[in-house]
Amino acid sequence: MLRRAVTASFVLALAFAAAGANEADADEIDSVKSHFGFKLQTRWGKSFAGRFPRAQGTVSSLPDGRRQVRLQLDTRAVEMVGSKRYSEFSRSEKFFDAARFPSIDFVSDPYPDALLHKGGDLSGKLTLRGITRREVFVVAPATCAQPLHECDVVARGSVRREDYGMDAYGYLLRGSVRFNLNVRVRPQDET
Repeated sequence: MLRRAVTASFVLALAFAAAGANEADADEIDSVKSHFGFKLQTRWGKSFAGRFPRAQGTVSSLPDGRRQVRLQLDTRAVEMVGSKRYSEFSRSEKFFDAARFPSIDFVSDPYPDALLHKGGDLSGKLTLRGITRREVFVVAPATCAQPLHECDVVARGSVRREDYGMDAYGYLLRGSVRFNLNVRVRPQDET
């Protein structure tokens, strides 16, 4: 009986140690140096730019050497550049519905470090307005030796509005939202 208790305690201690190691191996996204935006386009070609001034997340190093991104964009703070009225619309129940769904969440699939250097597709699960779907963002090739630290990791992706119940004003707006993500992490000594 004592041996089972010791074994269970040992397994529990390993689980807590692994959880602590995972936290230690995660870099926090720098919400000051990172920029998260989106664009909407009208049916006649005019574009409107929006941004998420409040965001948080991590880039974790996994035990197998791959990485994983977890990102949360605060829809309650979303702004349409230059327009208070359009900012209010973007937060309304007809668009991001910030009162009911205060964040947009993205959890990437594990990816190799080379993706940050060479660029390519980054897939994962996007949760928007309470609906989770698989989406793909395209990461641009890095412009420096240490992406995330010395330069932004730039990713772009489009989602269909109707897939997330954002089909209001279909007669005015085209059917997609184009996301623009420029990501940096905080230096370890700042976390």
